[in-house]
Amino acid sequence: MEVKARAPGKIILAGEHAVVHGSTAVAAAIDLYTYVTLRFPLQAAAENNDRLTLQLKDLSLEFSWSVSRLKEVIPFDSNTSSPSTPASCSGETLKSIAVLVEEQNIPEEKIWLSSGISTFLWLYTSIRGFNPATVIITTELPYGSGLGSSAAFCVALTSALIASSISDKTRGEGWCSLDETNLELLNKWAFEGEKIIHGKPSGIDNTVSAYGNMIKFCSGEITRLQSNMPLRMLITNTKVGRNTKALVSGVSERTLRHPDAMKSVFNAVDSISKELAAIIQSKDEVSVTEKEESIKELMEINQGLLQSMGVSHSSIDTVIRTTLKHKLTSKLTGAGGGGCVLTLLPTVVSGTVVDKAVEELESYGFQCFTASIGGNGAEICF
Repeated sequence: MEVKARAPGKIILAGEHAVVHGSTAVAAAIDLYTYVTLRFPLQAAAENNDRLTLQLKDLSLEFSWSVSRLKEVIPFDSNTSSPSTPASCSGETLKSIAVLVEEQNIPEEKIWLSSGISTFLWLYTSIRGFNPATVIITTELPYGSGLGSSAAFCVALTSALIASSISDKTRGEGWCSLDETNLELLNKWAFEGEKIIHGKPSGIDNTVSAYGNMIKFCSGEITRLQSNMPLRMLITNTKVGRNTKALVSGVSERTLRHPDAMKSVFNAVDSISKELAAIIQSKDEVSVTEKEESIKELMEINQGLLQSMGVSHSSIDTVIRTTLKHKLTSKLTGAGGGGCVLTLLPTVVSGTVVDKAVEELESYGFQCFTASIGGNGAEICF
């Protein structure tokens, strides 16, 4: 049996950093996906091949464990929660799983994969038990660039695992969404996976990846939004790594030094996020061009405020200057300090202009993608 699943990455449209200080932020799914293929051997073959194999196609890496070894090392308590009751991975279980990961002798330069492989073993055994299978992962998302690659991995994997236990597999060909109950279940499991990778995630990335479209979030409360306009962005990965924790604490330190000024900055960001959400959801007769003009201005203001928080970077400034030459507006997305930059592509912009901008950006060593914003969430295919 073979089940496929895919889950989208995400961008923060407005509100990054300020959200930590109580402001509203808006995040959206993008049509760049992580794909998971789950293959279970036929009963006769399963008896001869009792292995769980993980293939990371993009990195040309493969990891494999015998089912008997998994049973021996992973404590039984990790499987006492039923697949329909998501539970956190205990510290004791995580230590046991770490032993299985260490046995794989991951290349030193890829050691950052360890937490993702631990997450894979935890989610797989918790939802599917100790069953042999081959799991193949491919992705269109760059790792560690702030586009939600870890959440897309957790959501796609969980979708495939949940879908493989659904009795009705008689659906037509092509991608289809899970029902609302299973979506809620997979989102909870994916959040538990994100906790293994990130420690204390907000839950934003996995929610956007699971449900798609857009969400507004403030003080831990997540509201799903329905976009009523097409939106396209050029996403530029500066390939400059950044320390999110250090950037977040830098903003907090600045807030302690200048509380009144920073409070005004956060209030302004809150207004931008709320106005942006209203424009995107609006059903009034205002033309798409007018809406895009408003979004463009809000992005400009938001970027200025992010610079005042001290989270921009020379690579981000280079992207902004380059796109401005082509009359396009950009802002950083996510933590800043490098990472990715969003550039609004209005519906009237010509392909030639975009091509020229991309060519110039790539000459700096940056990586460019174009993406539609606010698309579908997790989908499965039998």
